[in-house]
Amino acid sequence: MATVAPRSTGASPPIDAENGVVVGPKELDAGALFVLKSQGSWLQCGYHMTTAIVAPALLSLPFAFTFLGWVGGVIALTLAGMVTFYSYYLLSLVLEHHDRIGKRQLRFRDMAHHILGPGWGRYFVGPLQLTICYGIVVASILLGGQSLKFIYLVTTPNGSMQLYQFIIIFGCLTLVMAQLPSFHSLRHINLASLVLCLAYCACTTSGSINIGHSNQALTRNYSVTSSGINRVFGIFNAVSIIATTYGNGIIPEIQATIAPPVTGKMLKGLLVCYSVVISTFFSVAISGYWAFGNQAQGSVLQNFMVDGKPLLPKWFLLMTNVFTLTQVSAVTLTYLQPANVVLENKLADAKKDVLSIRNVVPRLIARSTTVVVATTLAAMLPFFGDIMAIFGAFGCIPLDFVLPMVFYNVTFKPSKKSLIFWGNTIIAVASTALSLIGAVSSVRQMVHDARTYHLFANM
Repeated sequence: MATVAPRSTGASPPIDAENGVVVGPKELDAGALFVLKSQGSWLQCGYHMTTAIVAPALLSLPFAFTFLGWVGGVIALTLAGMVTFYSYYLLSLVLEHHDRIGKRQLRFRDMAHHILGPGWGRYFVGPLQLTICYGIVVASILLGGQSLKFIYLVTTPNGSMQLYQFIIIFGCLTLVMAQLPSFHSLRHINLASLVLCLAYCACTTSGSINIGHSNQALTRNYSVTSSGINRVFGIFNAVSIIATTYGNGIIPEIQATIAPPVTGKMLKGLLVCYSVVISTFFSVAISGYWAFGNQAQGSVLQNFMVDGKPLLPKWFLLMTNVFTLTQVSAVTLTYLQPANVVLENKLADAKKDVLSIRNVVPRLIARSTTVVVATTLAAMLPFFGDIMAIFGAFGCIPLDFVLPMVFYNVTFKPSKKSLIFWGNTIIAVASTALSLIGAVSSVRQMVHDARTYHLFANM
């Protein structure tokens, strides 16, 4: 377990000068030592968090609004933002508490191990986080391939290339970039990611407004068309989409990149992140739903073309999709980090240099294999979004809405008569119920869509 041992004096903890990681009497494993280097600033922490949350999945927010309407959509988007910010803030307080007592936690499963017990970290939180993050990697590679295909069709309308070919191209790019040794190595990439997400969200918002005001605008209808049980499941499906769009299951790993002392730095990083979150999520959701109403599609960019004909200039569509494509590559690398930690821990020698032949060769083979498998899954299962909806309900909601509340209550033991205890308990219980209902709704949707499924589909 990558927990920094207590210090015997009040002095600053020793730091590995070469790898930049806090060390103590207990040696760190290779995964924590090489991948989770503690060399970053709070601003770089903000870059990492922004990349983990503000991803192209936010382009589905107008679609979520079609199940909720104006009032329900805005309320759900606002509440999810408030709860996740609060949740991540509580998680940062717990992490800072353990750092102050000399037991800095570097991974989500380490927190669960220390706070709830060894079984929780080894058999629940660790596998859950790894599954969700790897699933996001597969979904991101699929999205990257779809973006490449969209660019291809805009420039070559009658082109014959298939989706799986674009997925392989994007997978090759990911394979090369995945060799960056540490999470800290992504700081400049994730700064560029922050700028890119602002760029494609600005393009999406302005494009929606332009179409809404043009003579090509569709007749807008904001009524919720479904009824009965379909409407109920639609509401829960939409809430799950919004909740998982805010998801970030790697807060402890991001905190681990911060150079000590960590007190107060996570909050600053969160403020950077949520300033971007608010400006992008609300602008895309509101403009997209305003322009297309209940005809908003799974990605609002799909509404920019009707029957293969663009509603906006081709150069604008190309620019927007290039921004999206480039940013999703950063998202893919960010969510590869938990898998990289596990692989380094199993295969690397912590006593050798991070760039020694002994460590580089196993890293190259293991990470390349990980990306190849993810690319193969993305090409085989282009309907992976339906599967990820189930993963999101079972994984993102527990990691982001439930466990931070539990960790805080167990660590700080607030009075059972206090508002914070009951507030955390209510959020955890309500989120658990939402997770279960959202999972049922997602399974129902996947069964409904199953008739269109086939391997290597050119969707």
